[in-house]
Amino acid sequence: MSIITLTTDFGLKDHFVGSLKGKLISGYNEATIIDISHDIDLFNTLEAGYCIAAAYNSFPKGTIHIIGVDSERTNETQHIALQWDDHFFICADNGILSTLTQKKVAQKMVAINIHDRLNKDATDIDVFVAVACHIARGGLLNVIGKEITELKKVNELVAVVSDDLTIIKGNIVYIDHFGNCVTNISKKLFQDINRNRGFDIKFNNKKISTIKNSFSDFNTTEKFSLKDFEGERLALFNENNLLEIAIYKSNPKTVGSASTLLGLNFRDVITIEFK
Repeated sequence: MSIITLTTDFGLKDHFVGSLKGKLISGYNEATIIDISHDIDLFNTLEAGYCIAAAYNSFPKGTIHIIGVDSERTNETQHIALQWDDHFFICADNGILSTLTQKKVAQKMVAINIHDRLNKDATDIDVFVAVACHIARGGLLNVIGKEITELKKVNELVAVVSDDLTIIKGNIVYIDHFGNCVTNISKKLFQDINRNRGFDIKFNNKKISTIKNSFSDFNTTEKFSLKDFEGERLALFNENNLLEIAIYKSNPKTVGSASTLLGLNFRDVITIEFK
């Protein structure tokens, strides 16, 4: 049995996700297919990269991850498959895997070259399906691609530190279902620069001067229960060790969220100023 995960921007209204699963089962009927997300913003490779980096480690070693976001093969963008941290990833070489490959070197990377072996009407996703089924059957990457040593260099959002080590500047890279805003500022970077100094997290003329250990990390008393803190803005490091801006007990459909109430959007700048 092999596990194949799916991360796409296909949505669930159309037939695309069902068709993709049908093709995988037809190609390898012993596969266990698990959805990570099909609601990635259209062509948003940064959001896709965040989701796959956050989720992949929940699966067993040897899991195959298909990432169908901005997956069209062009003269500038090839299809790739790589083995990284004992997992396999199949996608277009468009920067999606930058979050992973910046942390650890891939074990093997290939540029997929089986396109002329498939039906002339095969889609980009059909190529990914063929590669995933090949790997699931125990096939080697060298059989479906030519080995490469590096991926395309792309200009991704990266947190930066000022020369005098007083400021970290990052960006919102993901907004989740609750409207919480995830930045690209890691816990490690913050701790390396902090040196037990005070700080202000600044955005849109607002600031937060503490980092919570959890969403409910408020000082409750006999007079003030957690209910009294609903609607308070907060910052914490999430399960992926990235700084997150949130509203306690937010609901985007009713009272609002960090994104709507604080005016935060994808790519917005978040600054940490140390005192």
